[in-house]
Amino acid sequence: MNTIQVLDKTFEPFIPQEKIEKAITDVAKRVSRDYKDKKPLFLVMLNGAFMFAAEFFKHMEDPCEIQFVKYTTYAGTSSTNKVNHLIGLPEGLKGRDVVIVEDIVDSGFSMKCLTDDIATQEPKSCKIVTMLFKPQAFKYDYKIDYVGLEIGNEFIVGYGLDYNSFGRNLPAIYKIVEK
Repeated sequence: MNTIQVLDKTFEPFIPQEKIEKAITDVAKRVSRDYKDKKPLFLVMLNGAFMFAAEFFKHMEDPCEIQFVKYTTYAGTSSTNKVNHLIGLPEGLKGRDVVIVEDIVDSGFSMKCLTDDIATQEPKSCKIVTMLFKPQAFKYDYKIDYVGLEIGNEFIVGYGLDYNSFGRNLPAIYKIVEK
């Protein structure tokens, strides 16, 4: 088993690139089928979802509108339980089908903040697609509509996910060996 070092933490292989990309292809095809001819607005959560989004949109069959939002809640390996709006919502969501594209939903705090903000603009619908979901960590009762893979509570890096802004470029996902 090959471990890697990201800053001061050690990580071991967890989810290989092939498994990630198959899950992304499968979830993208479901979303594409469900939104055929609907012209949804996709809101990609930065920074983590950039690799997921790049792969995801390759499999969308119809033209789609893509915008970016950036909410942060993490420092190091844990959530701050405070959300910072670094890139806020675009205007004009009223009556639109909105699809949030996220890398991972764990506690659900930042997603709850985002969906609450979106609701104030009265969209026609708001759905969530995530590459990874941690059901054991999830603390809210809203629905995650499209899930690529479910995982446990491991702290992970790679494929867009980071530890203090490092490790995002890894083509697979690694889990922490030591905290």
